[in-house]
Amino acid sequence: MAGMTDPDRIWTEAAGRLRSEIGEGPFSSYIAPSAVRADGAGQLILVTPTAYARDWVRKNALRRMNELWLGLDGLSRRLDVRCRAEMGSVAPASQVAAGRAEGATVTPLQQMPMATVPPVADGARAVRAAGLQDRLTFDSFVEGQGNAFALAIARQAAAWADGHFNPIFFCGPYGYGKTHLLNAIAWEAQRLRPDAKVVYLTAERFLSTFVRATQDRTMAAFKDSLRNADMLLIDDVQFVGGKAGTQEELLSTLTALIEDGKKIVLSADRPPMALTEVEPRLRSHLASGLTCPVEPADRALKLAVARNRIEALARLGVVSGEAQAEVLEHLVDRTPGSMRELEGAVNTLAAVAGGRLSTLGVDEVQTLLGSALRGGPERRITVDEIQKTVADHFSLKQADLLSERRTRAVARPRQIAMWLCKQHTTRSYPDIGRRFGGRDHTTVLHGVRKIEELMALDDQIARDVETLTRKLRG
Repeated sequence: MAGMTDPDRIWTEAAGRLRSEIGEGPFSSYIAPSAVRADGAGQLILVTPTAYARDWVRKNALRRMNELWLGLDGLSRRLDVRCRAEMGSVAPASQVAAGRAEGATVTPLQQMPMATVPPVADGARAVRAAGLQDRLTFDSFVEGQGNAFALAIARQAAAWADGHFNPIFFCGPYGYGKTHLLNAIAWEAQRLRPDAKVVYLTAERFLSTFVRATQDRTMAAFKDSLRNADMLLIDDVQFVGGKAGTQEELLSTLTALIEDGKKIVLSADRPPMALTEVEPRLRSHLASGLTCPVEPADRALKLAVARNRIEALARLGVVSGEAQAEVLEHLVDRTPGSMRELEGAVNTLAAVAGGRLSTLGVDEVQTLLGSALRGGPERRITVDEIQKTVADHFSLKQADLLSERRTRAVARPRQIAMWLCKQHTTRSYPDIGRRFGGRDHTTVLHGVRKIEELMALDDQIARDVETLTRKLRG
């Protein structure tokens, strides 16, 4: 194979060898979504979808990648790596090799029913599709401890990676990135497979379209629009609960797609088996693949999100300069709710500050935004409150949950309490462990994952978790 000159053929061969060396997981997350392109000077570049992927490749794979490449390339060229945001319009490497490099075209898209992302030419960018938001891409998603696993799974789904998990079910509290991940998957999946039919819709849109199809006697067309999808993404699926007709149709759709080997990605505010208002057969299907939690953000991630939003607004010309660190910390501390609420606070600051952003201190920000920041933040649930609520529910003492007792009558409620702490507080695994009698963080991680597993298998566990969640939310 040595002595080839076509970059596409070289990359296919080199990538295949790299996949076997680094494993399917890292390859699908960081290498598979990337492509070899050429910059204006003819330098061959591996273009990654995000800066995070670029940094990972540079640290973990670039050296070996170039060793494989040089062993195959008859022209002894080397690869560099950059993210898509750094590249702008670039030509496919094969066009440069053939002496016909051209700039990439940008093709506007018409709105499609239920946000079917239409096919686009290689290198083209989807300008707009109904239901999807342009800014919700992997590039703009901020990774942190609570969402790293979900992000890795989302990247694999978007890369059409072969896997054993279908459907993929993202779950977690409102406003922490589930919708962002589904949007990002839809955009990236269509970019990588332009001829595929990628359908994104909210559960609310699924319901309204189902009702309209029933009234208009267009049910056959409605069914075909979903069952012909290569990838179906449904957001906030908890809202189909209690509606028998739509639940039956969703179950039939999921069954048909899974049998045909098509990809399904779903999201809800709870794990599948905790959706007690959903019919048991549908719950079972929702839980049959991979349940992937998107956990509440800790303070570090919220600060990163606030900075990222300021940078995005600066690129749009809404603000100039950077906010002082203590100003962002003040916003984060005074906005204890979801990420969406935090972004709303940052947007308000940007609108008020404009060009004065970098000169504003905490006192002036408090004066400008005082009413907005004082406006009714959601009640914060504490570890102590969770322990007391769980102990009371299972007729235990709070001290039992902190003790060394390992009988199932104590161990299972303790694991449920740990799971609730991870869902409803911003405490880290080590911090939760310390609050449960000084346990190691791996014990907490095991407990959380055990409850995730049991909620998909044990209706009683799912009902207990649902009841406790309602009590904690008041």
